[in-house]
Amino acid sequence: MTTLLAGRPAILDGGYGWLLQERGLPPGEVAERWNIDEPDRIAQLHDEYATAGAQILTTNTFGGTRGRLAGHGLEDHVHEINSAAAAIARAVADRHGILVAGDLGPTGELLEPLGTLTPDGAQELFAAQLRGLVAGGIDVVLIETMSDLGEARAAIAAAQEVAPDLPVIATLSFDVNLRTMMGVTPDAAVRALVDAGADAVGANCGRGPDEMEPIATQMRDAREAIGADVLLVAQSNAGLPQLEGSEFVYTVGPEEMAAHAKTLQGLGIDVIGACCGSSPEHIQAMANALADGAID
Repeated sequence: MTTLLAGRPAILDGGYGWLLQERGLPPGEVAERWNIDEPDRIAQLHDEYATAGAQILTTNTFGGTRGRLAGHGLEDHVHEINSAAAAIARAVADRHGILVAGDLGPTGELLEPLGTLTPDGAQELFAAQLRGLVAGGIDVVLIETMSDLGEARAAIAAAQEVAPDLPVIATLSFDVNLRTMMGVTPDAAVRALVDAGADAVGANCGRGPDEMEPIATQMRDAREAIGADVLLVAQSNAGLPQLEGSEFVYTVGPEEMAAHAKTLQGLGIDVIGACCGSSPEHIQAMANALADGAID
């Protein structure tokens, strides 16, 4: 996978789950159900991100593995839900001439020895999800918000099994101590994910731009240290939600995220987007900032 703008970072889209809740997804309902029940609403959000400047759209399938869907009585609809999600994004992407990334989030289960899920079992969960995504027409596999390198490796192995010709992006989520929940550092993540065969590696989610920038720096240094031909990815949350009245509001607005995007560009990050709390307005500000070519 190559960057989509000569000499500038490619632009991923932003948050989905929280925005769908803002737009009427009932509390406790799984967002993936709307790929079947409300496809026009999903398509509308994709179109807003594409119009804002995103060059890669993410399918609405973060929780699309069998185990996570089972909690909502949808365990027998893995292929249907994932293929529908990919087809929705594909139709929008084709109108804008951009790409579709098939989204794989964590299974929600712990791998052995902390849990009962085996690496082979995790790989099969991801493979079943990916078969639907490939049928719907994705261009890229996006493995995101991982904390366990074993689970990330299982997802990469599933991509190599089901979609060997598609590039793979793999990102982990780091906390304020610059480690994942399982204790993985940015340096260790880059080395392990490159070794597993990812084409692009990075970080997403987390606490906001202030924490993402040192993580990105460590990942850049790790890439340089091992001399890897791999792209780096960063998708920060728009800060953390704070309660204002009866509503939770994210604290980082579009202008601040635009400045953050410029900082990431200066650090050498190749693919830049946003995560929880972000919206098409955030992505538009970031895309505009990156398009001017100057690095602050």
